[in-house]
Amino acid sequence: MTQTQPPKITLASQAKNFLIGGLSGMIATCFVQPIDMVKVRIQLKSEAGGNLSPFHIAREIAAEGGVKSFYKGIDSALMRQAVYTTTRLGIYFSLSDYLKYTVNGGSNMTSWQRVYSSLLAGGIGSIFGTPADLVLIRMQSDSTLPEAQRRNYKNFFDAFSRIVREEGLLSCWKGATPTVVRAMSLNLGMLVSYDESKERLTKYLGNSPNTVWALSSFISGGIAAAMSLPFDNVKTKLQKQTKGPDGTLPYKSFIDCGMKTAAREGILGFWAGFPTYVVRIAPHVMITLVASEYLKKLLK
Repeated sequence: MTQTQPPKITLASQAKNFLIGGLSGMIATCFVQPIDMVKVRIQLKSEAGGNLSPFHIAREIAAEGGVKSFYKGIDSALMRQAVYTTTRLGIYFSLSDYLKYTVNGGSNMTSWQRVYSSLLAGGIGSIFGTPADLVLIRMQSDSTLPEAQRRNYKNFFDAFSRIVREEGLLSCWKGATPTVVRAMSLNLGMLVSYDESKERLTKYLGNSPNTVWALSSFISGGIAAAMSLPFDNVKTKLQKQTKGPDGTLPYKSFIDCGMKTAAREGILGFWAGFPTYVVRIAPHVMITLVASEYLKKLLK
């Protein structure tokens, strides 16, 4: 019986992994951007209290300019996926190939290999994606600020150039610590749970890849949302903050923001807007993972 040769790991195959990662994330973003807009507004309003119903927030956003208000910052969101998700999924898929075919002799990655691969990929991806993430948060939250404090960015490139010019290049990585931690927790919850679920469900469901992908991505979406929301909450508050009348910022650091959030809103405040976040993150995770499976199949 002829043994199947493991696929060769080449520069082209690695480039394909990054292409699949980026395209998958961008496809998902086009579907979930309106939900993300509502999620960000809920997190920002949780600082001041008030009606945090997603339906109430959605009506407020719609009143600002109709349907297009939900897509404010879409260019930043797509740019973020083009950088962040391309990097984090590309690294993870490439590490998966290397560990499976070179280290494990064709066997699937172990749970531990999945853990450290997802953490490494999420951390590196978020470092590259933080500037685009900062621009996205700024654009989504701008209309919530007092009129005198609004930045009125025109688009991604206008926002990015003004941030560099007015605040310095390093300010593009403002909130980088919670962004990196959030990305690592999201990647861990998303990719490890997906691969583990897919492996186990395949044993029970056999040759039904579409069903396996759908169920695995559903499980992955819920776990990823629960693990990453506290860090996403802190990240959002750090990135949108502006100086007060005395010239100081409300939060000094990731730890300071976390402590003030806990004191002001309680521990459960870290999960403010959880239903909306799940509705935003879970579909994004599901669409990203299923899209990546189809793209892998298409580009095989």
